This record gives sequence, C-alpha cells and structure tokens, in this order.
Amino acid sequence: MSYGCIVLFNRTNSVSAVDYAPVTDALLAGGICLDEILFVPYDAPSAVTAALLRMGGEHDAVFVICDRAIVGSAREAVIVAAGKPFTDEYLLETDGCLYAALPAGEQGAQAVKNEVVARVDRRRGKTFSRVVMRTAALPADKLYVAAAHAQELSKGQLSVHMSERYGCGRIELVYDQNTPKMLADEVTGALARELGENLYSTQDEEIAERLVEALKLHRLRISTAESFTGGGVGRAIVRIPGASNVFFEGINAYDPRAKQERLGVKELTLKQHGAVSVETAYEMAAGLIMQGHCDIAVATTGIAGPDSDSSGKPAGTCVFAIGSRRVVNVHHIQLSGDRETVTETAIRFALFYALQAINRGEV
Repeated sequence: MSYGCIVLFNRTNSVSAVDYAPVTDALLAGGICLDEILFVPYDAPSAVTAALLRMGGEHDAVFVICDRAIVGSAREAVIVAAGKPFTDEYLLETDGCLYAALPAGEQGAQAVKNEVVARVDRRRGKTFSRVVMRTAALPADKLYVAAAHAQELSKGQLSVHMSERYGCGRIELVYDQNTPKMLADEVTGALARELGENLYSTQDEEIAERLVEALKLHRLRISTAESFTGGGVGRAIVRIPGASNVFFEGINAYDPRAKQERLGVKELTLKQHGAVSVETAYEMAAGLIMQGHCDIAVATTGIAGPDSDSSGKPAGTCVFAIGSRRVVNVHHIQLSGDRETVTETAIRFALFYALQAINRGEV
C-alpha cells in the first residue's frame, strides 16, 4: 500500500513551526511508511485542493497534518476532494482512499495510535503486534546501536523504530501475524538484555508514570529538593493521577540560605564545596529524610547554562542525590545542550535514579 502526507504551514513561518514529527513518527511506529510528504501553505486553498485530489488518486491513504487551530479548515478541504463528509473525528473513508485530518503534536500522535493505525490495518488486511521499550539515562548512540542490532537480528521480519529526547528513549518493535512468535520473542529478549538496567518499562509510559506506580506499589512517599530544575521533578510527579498518595512536598531551594534553613545544608559545606557539589546534594537529600515525612528524597543541584557560575564549573554540570533512611546515593554527570535541554534532561535523570533506588531495594 502507498501513503502520502500533506503538512499545512503558514508561508510566513518556517515549515518546522508545525510540530508534525510526532505524528509522522506515530505513523511510522504503526507500520505506516510514508511514500510522499508535501508541504503546502494553508492560505492557498487551490493548492491544498490540488494536492488532495492528486494524492487521493495515487495513494491508499492521505494524512493531512496542521496546527490545531486550522483542523476545521483542513477537514473542509478533504471533504471537497473526497466528495463526502467525515464519519469520524479524524477520518474520512472512501472506496479508494482513507483520509485523515490530524492536529500537529502529541494530540495528533495519539489520534494515530488510537484510531488511524487500526483503520489502516483493517484496509490492508493485516493485524500487527507491537512491543514498546522505554529507557532512561542511556546515551543516544548506544540506543541507536541497540535498535540496529534488533533490526539485524529480526532478519527483516520486524520493523524497529527508535526515538530519543531529553535522555529518554523509546524503541518500538512492530510485526504482523505472519512473523514467527519465536523470532519476535528472541528479538525482544535480546534487546532487553542489551538495554540492561536502563530499560525502565516494557509499557509505553513516561518515566514519571513508572515512578508513581512503583511508589504506590511499595507504599512509599517521596519529597523533592530542587536547586536548578525549578520544581520540574515535583511537577512531573504531580502530573500523574494518584500522585497525591505518594508525593509529600517539593522545595525549591535556590539561594544558599534556603538550602541551610529549609534543608539543613551546613554553611561550611557551601563555603568549601559550593552549591553545585556532591556534598551539597547529599546534605539536601539527607535533610529531607531527617525531617521524617518521606521515605525517599530526590535532590538536584547544577548549572543549567548557558553560562557557568562563579565556581567555574561548566554549564551542564548536574548533581543528583537520592536518599532514604538506609542510604544516600549521589550521581554526578555532565550534560550538553541549551538551558532547556539540560534542565529537561536532568528532570528525567532524577526521576530515573529515584526509580532505580526503589527497584534495587535501597528504600
């Protein structure tokens, strides 16, 4: 089968301003490989109609991706080209072609996963199985190597899709009903072994979701003390339903005085080692634990950038401490990228280190 995609953009902006990648990635993960991608300005209706008419005659399915604000206009253009109305929120089906008008970004990606892939599978007469593996704190190059090994081992009978962002990776294995189950299990098992302890879930879930599940399972409460992640670790946790049962408090202690008064960090520690140090992170986590309100404490301190601080330590320096009544472990790493990348990656590393501590029985 053949598949085409039309990305509608504002001609006064870069085409990259349309967040179409999550949608095309979701299509690829569903075994839908696009044969053609066409970028068309949405304020040129004749060009949009011409593209839809041509693609509808050449492809078995056409996916229109655009900003959410103009999905209604995209639907109208599809109706004109197809000559019939939509019967579903995102899908319009004719005898010759399946059309989809999809919002850009994660909303469109979810529509692909929840609705589009199943409809395409039905039209092509195949059923597909999928295995998703989620990783954290695994360098992107090692993730690519692991995915390549899985593809090689599959002998072309499984499709392997990989993505990585902010220190978290996602590998999806897709195979149809004709693939031997033994081969699929062999590839899955080999991939899991290669990913090792960086594999945090075989479900398609974010690291914060997995951490909250683990906290609930073990009946643990968590607190956070953040010095450069701006409350991001705590925010990631409380976004998950049921987090109120496991999250006690989050303290944003940027100023040295806040670290001393709220967390019990010693003035001498700050003077001798600085705010961004193994010693300070250790005392931040230990201070939360000593207050007796939580079972596990997560502390972050670092330099998000773009510039260094007065200590001379490079931007991207990150120190995490994960504490319990049994032990406080400290992780010191160096990240690269702009301020947002460093901060968002550090948040996910902190969540992963907390999950590791639980899984290892350190809490």
